[in-house]
Amino acid sequence: MNATAITRKKILFANFPADGHFNPLTGLAIHLEKIGYEVRWYTSKIFTEKLKKLQIHHYPFKKALDPEDGDFDKALPGRTEKKSQIAKLKFDIIHAFILRGPEYFEDIQEIYQEYPFDLLVADCAFTGISFVTELMKIPVVSIGVFPLSEKSRDLPPNGLGLTPSGSFAGKIRQRLLHRLCEGLIFRGPDKVLHRQYDTYGIPHNREGVFDMLIRKSDLLLQSGSPGFEYYRSDLGENIRFIGPLFPYTKPERSTPWFDPRVRQYKKILLVTQGTVEKDTNKIIVPTLEAFRDSNTLVIATTGGNGTEKLRKLYPQSNFIIEDFIPFADVMPYANAYITNGGYGGVMLGIKHQLPLVVAGKHEGKNEICARVGYFNLGINLRTEKPLPRQICAAVNKVMTDPLYRHQVKGLAREFSKFKPEELCARHIGKLLEWHAFHSPVHPQHSPIQTQPAFAEE
Repeated sequence: MNATAITRKKILFANFPADGHFNPLTGLAIHLEKIGYEVRWYTSKIFTEKLKKLQIHHYPFKKALDPEDGDFDKALPGRTEKKSQIAKLKFDIIHAFILRGPEYFEDIQEIYQEYPFDLLVADCAFTGISFVTELMKIPVVSIGVFPLSEKSRDLPPNGLGLTPSGSFAGKIRQRLLHRLCEGLIFRGPDKVLHRQYDTYGIPHNREGVFDMLIRKSDLLLQSGSPGFEYYRSDLGENIRFIGPLFPYTKPERSTPWFDPRVRQYKKILLVTQGTVEKDTNKIIVPTLEAFRDSNTLVIATTGGNGTEKLRKLYPQSNFIIEDFIPFADVMPYANAYITNGGYGGVMLGIKHQLPLVVAGKHEGKNEICARVGYFNLGINLRTEKPLPRQICAAVNKVMTDPLYRHQVKGLAREFSKFKPEELCARHIGKLLEWHAFHSPVHPQHSPIQTQPAFAEE
């Protein structure tokens, strides 16, 4: 579809209010604008300045809960009282995701009166998706901004950070785990979701919320590639891999980051906890402790959390501690990457062929870390708070064992075969063409013709 044909097509972007759900969509939004679509965005006020810089019209949350500074602990009373991983998971599914759906719907209905959009593009955890497809009859493309959460008979339950087994005993165990999780872990959230859908007249097959969001989307465009996802014989027909989708960066760049110390050390590590995790004692501090006064240069990015305090505590010359350094500038110097497992950061590390040491469990990071370990892209420490000796041993292993670098290089080559924004635009164009020439009554899945989900395009 050429730019002239799509000039006045209107697209509304929307996302769950977290950086990892917003940032990956920005490059796609800018690309769609460049080829002729009109783009506006419905999201939290925490992204006002970013959208202003991108020159994209912003519709802020009104009815929807808008966590101040993205702090869900403050926005959701009782969240901090959930100490176990499972208790926190159940609480978040209900309060951060399911209960927000009707609020998103109210806001989007109001937006539609001013901006009658032709398509919604949303991250895969945005719970307004089902309301838009079923009640507004508007097509939706969701973007997979974390590992594919679709339930599969070939895999253990999603959300627990477990890896698949191909053995007979392993498959039996996975089936039992599905039953156990459905009865004990997801039963409560599922009941809330199904009552909500019944109230609004949204059909459901008694599925969980994240499966439902995939099913209700016309397409799920999954950031990443088949080589970073478990194989599924029952992969959903509306799922397409698009390669790693990264945030928008301006083509004109100022002088890239550089520190002369990167020329003085043979071993260089990059460590980060992203911007959401504010407790630097989880990964950054134990990493600094592990390599204090060593022959290894450690570059730590704090996301603005406790930077000055860390500099005073760790003034060693082999430490560089900054609020933020563009990863595209610093990763080419690094030999390994230590992270709590943010999806975008992990994929960027793979793109730069860095073996990984990952340590994260909450907010779905256990699923990302599990894949890193399963595909031998690095070492999964299976904890939120690794000890300095664990980090040191893991770093030494990924830097000396050629298996990890070999696996990372292979996946990096696979990533390079994709052009994510162009693929997304192609899928979106086909979907809009189909809806333009068919009944306005929205089917659950549009019969658009595409290549098999695991094929390279």
